[in-house]
Amino acid sequence: MTNGSGSDDKSEISHPWANLTAAELDALDTVSRNLMQASLHSQKLMSNVMQKALEGEAVMPQADPFHSAPEFKEVWQHIATQPDLMMKAQAELAKGYLDLWTNTTRRVFDGPVEPAIEPEAGDKRWRSEDWTKNPVFDAIKQSYLMNQHFMMGLVQGVEGVDERTKRKVEFLTKQMTDALSPTNFALTNPDVLRETMRTHGANLTQGLENLVEDLEAGDGRLALRQTDTDGFRVGVDLATTPGKVVFQNEIIELIQYAPTTETVKARPLLIAPPWINKFYILDLREKNSMIRWLTKQGFTVFLISWVNPGKALKDKTFEDYMHQGLLAAIDAIEDATGETSVNAVGYCVGGTLLASTLAWLEATGKPERIASATFFAAQTDFELAGELLLFVDDVWIEEIERLMDAQGGVLDGRTMADTFNLLRSNDLVWSFVVNNYLLGRQPQAFDLLFWNADQTRMPKALHLWYLKNMYRDNKLAKGELDFDGVKLALGDVKTPVYMQASRDDHIAPYPSVYRGAKLFGGPVRYMMAGSGHIAGVINHPDAHKYQYWTNETLPDTVEDWLDGATETPGSWWLDWRDWLYERSGEDVPARTPGAGKLKVIRDAPGENVLVRSDAKDGVKAETAAPAPAAQAKPATKAKPAAKPKAKASAKAKPRAKASTKKPAKPRAKTPSSSS
Repeated sequence: MTNGSGSDDKSEISHPWANLTAAELDALDTVSRNLMQASLHSQKLMSNVMQKALEGEAVMPQADPFHSAPEFKEVWQHIATQPDLMMKAQAELAKGYLDLWTNTTRRVFDGPVEPAIEPEAGDKRWRSEDWTKNPVFDAIKQSYLMNQHFMMGLVQGVEGVDERTKRKVEFLTKQMTDALSPTNFALTNPDVLRETMRTHGANLTQGLENLVEDLEAGDGRLALRQTDTDGFRVGVDLATTPGKVVFQNEIIELIQYAPTTETVKARPLLIAPPWINKFYILDLREKNSMIRWLTKQGFTVFLISWVNPGKALKDKTFEDYMHQGLLAAIDAIEDATGETSVNAVGYCVGGTLLASTLAWLEATGKPERIASATFFAAQTDFELAGELLLFVDDVWIEEIERLMDAQGGVLDGRTMADTFNLLRSNDLVWSFVVNNYLLGRQPQAFDLLFWNADQTRMPKALHLWYLKNMYRDNKLAKGELDFDGVKLALGDVKTPVYMQASRDDHIAPYPSVYRGAKLFGGPVRYMMAGSGHIAGVINHPDAHKYQYWTNETLPDTVEDWLDGATETPGSWWLDWRDWLYERSGEDVPARTPGAGKLKVIRDAPGENVLVRSDAKDGVKAETAAPAPAAQAKPATKAKPAAKPKAKASAKAKPRAKASTKKPAKPRAKTPSSSS
């Protein structure tokens, strides 16, 4: 059809791509091709995942591993029968939306106004300026926060539900609302939209490829990368303090570290780290290594490096870890040094083992084998053990047992990592989903996250026993445990104890650690550090970070302890060192590893720590040459160093005002507590 001038109407209709430049067309073509290839690849991979799920692949987690449907049903039935609770929550939500609409309108025309709701302090999801300065994204943020507050308020406010059920539903509701955050979706995340425009969508292509790679790495189960796993080598970049393996059995390697002083304290120091992780969190880098620092303070340091167990060790028990681990190490140290007692340290579950061993030694008439005991973030009373209690009901333990049976009698390290990551899902899950899959970036090399990803396996017999007897039934605190027919009673233990807790610890909450401190029958020094489960422990004095609180008494409640506590800026290591000096004997000539009855087997960090959990049945998957354990030139005699001046972190709470500071008392929180 033509118009009056005889021209064709179609000639006036421009092609939708007509205004694009050749470079833009080329970029669009490239992105389209990449998306097509990635989509085809992911389609095939997702088909395999679905097939495994339909076939009931044993190693795959169940759709509802928490078996939470009955709890959700119970909680929401109670909410439905409490109209006052529902009406109050709905009224607050309606008022919040009215305020949001009014404020947004005023902001568009009049400028900045007070927000209707603000994120919790420390919530890193909203760091982009657009979430505050752009009215649209600010409204999206506030709308999400109000909806989350509405949901959490209903669950937290419901009555007539037992506390454990309520906490479980509260935790899982928080997980679901965190997953639905606008930061986790490309169309509602300003950083992702900006990156998509800048790269012409290449970030989404790369992100999909990253997702496919992670699904392939997990054999259909998402193996979310938090760091560049090729960025470090254990024994070369990490765990480099000079030392020698001087003893080994099927469960441990015992490392003796080289002295750095001309003299050392007579009594050796033995460290039992958790077997859930690898020991080199204590020897991450030279600048923050606790091991290296302890040698410079004049201690002969021994450390247990636990085996990363394969199927052959599936029947090893908690008692085996005591006899072949802690007690075997003490005997070996006597052979190496001639000393009949040690100062022992237990970190996390290593501390639970240490407490059990103290009670066993007391009951068997050998308490002198451990002259003092130090506990890092360790629990002996699990009544207030925090959010991990949500993972120890009977149905969850059955699920863990099913997974271990499918994996040949061990629990793979990824399952443990996923569990701990859930406790801080915004920081340890969703931030990496955004970075890796929406922004299309590769995770950076970060030593702490490299260690966090280097998980270990757990023997079935040991792990199930630990979950049932410690977390679920709290038998150690109740005095209901016995080893080899020997009753364990912490109240009978008279060994001096130094008990470290961390203010923001989400794994071993300080009120729980305090309850454990009250169980011992001898002198206990309870100390609370700033920060969380890792940073609260690993705080080198040279970093001048955080603070710690002490109280020379041990009153009945942790609240009373806080009221009388004194704050000191900086690292608590100096306070602990001075406590150890009083229990370490006189100075003796420095001890060279291998100079005693025990000969050198290999250089530190040994072989156990090199076994990756993604290797087959305990095969060493890392072949980095360990740093040679050349003896450092002795420098000085062991003596207390002057305490460096330190200032508390600007973010520390409470703020310093006088010489007797008390940390903020614990308040009711949702399960998103920081670490």
